[in-house]
Amino acid sequence: MSSHRPIAAARVLLLTAALAAAGLVAGCGSEAEANKPAAAAAPTDPRLVTPPDSLAQRLKTGVVARVPVSEPLQVVGRVDFDEQSVARIGAAVTGRVTELYALPGQSVQAGEVLAQLHSAELATAQLALLKARAQRDLAGKAVERARTLLAADVIGSAELQRRENELAVAQVEERAATDQLRVMGVSPKAIAQTTASGAINSTSSIVSTVNGVLVERRVNRGQVVQPAEMLFTVADLSRVWVVAQVPESEIGRVRVGQPVKVEVAAQGIDAIEGHLVWVADIVNPETRTVTVRTEVANPKRQLRPAMLANMAIEPLPVERLVVPSSAVVREENVDHVFVKTDKGPWRLTPVKLGDEVNGLRAVRSGLVGGETIVIEGGFHLNNERKRAELGGAS
Repeated sequence: MSSHRPIAAARVLLLTAALAAAGLVAGCGSEAEANKPAAAAAPTDPRLVTPPDSLAQRLKTGVVARVPVSEPLQVVGRVDFDEQSVARIGAAVTGRVTELYALPGQSVQAGEVLAQLHSAELATAQLALLKARAQRDLAGKAVERARTLLAADVIGSAELQRRENELAVAQVEERAATDQLRVMGVSPKAIAQTTASGAINSTSSIVSTVNGVLVERRVNRGQVVQPAEMLFTVADLSRVWVVAQVPESEIGRVRVGQPVKVEVAAQGIDAIEGHLVWVADIVNPETRTVTVRTEVANPKRQLRPAMLANMAIEPLPVERLVVPSSAVVREENVDHVFVKTDKGPWRLTPVKLGDEVNGLRAVRSGLVGGETIVIEGGFHLNNERKRAELGGAS
């Protein structure tokens, strides 16, 4: 009996040790499980947002669709002379400039002398007129004598006809010499003085042909000039043209009479409103553009030819995919709208848009039409998206 007690005691000790070991192992396993890192949460799209009920009730939504829009057509143009009131003036004869009477910027009147020149060519033409005039007088006297002799039966009628033919030729030559002087810019009064006095005057005047401002002078004293040269430009700047180039692809939307707004970069000049007065009938083959023009008043002469100008044309309406301006959310310097997804949340979607026209903006890219978007309340929805994003990050 006493021999069995030590064995029983040993079994109890072994069982206790085994249980302790099992507990230790279990404890180590629990600690290991506790120290094991949690599985990574599934990533979420930061552009998605589900608004709370309080905000969802305040959102106003709509469907992206196409509507007729008269989107302003912005084209680059320039200020130009009114070609109906500008004169490019040159010399009528070859000669050397002896006097200059007008300076750039000076106002001149039609008929005012701008310069004088000495012309040997003019002297030669005057001499030809005097010779033709003398020949005509001589032929006229010969005809009178022939008629007298024919009446006295001294000569025949054939001789009279010959002398009459000579008179007719002399008259033609005189008219031709007179016309040549007129082409050279000599007035009828000056021609009459030349034939009356028989004196030759080699001085030719260059005169303005319109009222306006001398805007350009390309001649100096002592310079020899030719009739083909442009020496002075005189323009009436109280009214100017603004011409622009419209791309060939847009010309179908442009018509004469459409409103335009002209702006120039110069400070102190307000935008000018007008209408298109001309649309070219041909396309420039190099630039693939069509020239258009408007005429604007310039009473203060602030608009100067060759100034660059921006022309905004109100063209014919065309169907465009549009979104309301109120739907646009500006984020990181990019335009966005909130689009309803198939699963429910709203997605912040980047878009490229045109300029605002009557509260609408044309869609260049980012939408295809038919999407449901937030048209009012997008700003608050974006704030909710940012708040949720910050909460998820923390």
